[in-house]
Amino acid sequence: MDKLLFATAGIPLSTQPHDTMHGIAQVRSLGLGAMELEFVQSVNVSAEKAPQVRKAAESNGVILTAHGSYFINLNSPEKPKWHASISRIVQAGVILEACGGYSLVFHPAFYLKSTKEEAYKNVKKGIEHAIDELEKKGCKKIWVRPETMGRESQFGTLEETLQLSVDIPRVLPCIDFSHLHARGGKFNTYGEFHSQLSLVEKMKGKDALRNMHIHLSGINYGDKGERNHLILKESDMNYKDLLRALKEFNCAGVVVCESPNIEEDALLLKKTYEKL
Repeated sequence: MDKLLFATAGIPLSTQPHDTMHGIAQVRSLGLGAMELEFVQSVNVSAEKAPQVRKAAESNGVILTAHGSYFINLNSPEKPKWHASISRIVQAGVILEACGGYSLVFHPAFYLKSTKEEAYKNVKKGIEHAIDELEKKGCKKIWVRPETMGRESQFGTLEETLQLSVDIPRVLPCIDFSHLHARGGKFNTYGEFHSQLSLVEKMKGKDALRNMHIHLSGINYGDKGERNHLILKESDMNYKDLLRALKEFNCAGVVVCESPNIEEDALLLKKTYEKL
């Protein structure tokens, strides 16, 4: 990908009928470049329908990503839940690749009673298993993306997700800048955005900056971190300086808007970026 595209997290709200195929067409008519398939409750595209989704995306020039299941915890001490988490990643990855998508994001884990080091070891092992299973099924194109998370109880600092990408091939982080801001109330100035992108470049090189999967929205947070997403202009999220930093680093990839008014804020981000 040679530029930054702006995407909706799921089917645009203005889509009628409200389904995946019409959503892809609506993304194009809105002037956006990508859409994230929402597999958060279930993988809602069948193997039979996936080739039709792929054709619709290709004909409309829309890039597809996917958000995997919410029911993933690669640090679960219960082996059936750990294995089920891996299966959910694999199931989403298989369908995403069949749809022609390129990047799968998921919430990796909770720390629970583990140390951070123990959690890292368990998450790493789980992702390695998932990638092995994907390759056995012939899925060798998609990127697997553990997301940076918005609560202190959740595994997913920028450092943790970047280290996973150093240790495991085909892994890069999905950087949710709103989550990072909510996690401690910091990371909301141009200098802090600059330092985060510098860390990506230091640990994974310039190529990673040209292959980014970003989540962004307004965010409501408290002492323990993220509470819920907000419309950008109703939040303190400093999206203008973030976009400025992304442009300075010549970042490319997809910025997925997760605000409640998904297409309105996605268009706001696109228009703001284009004016820089």
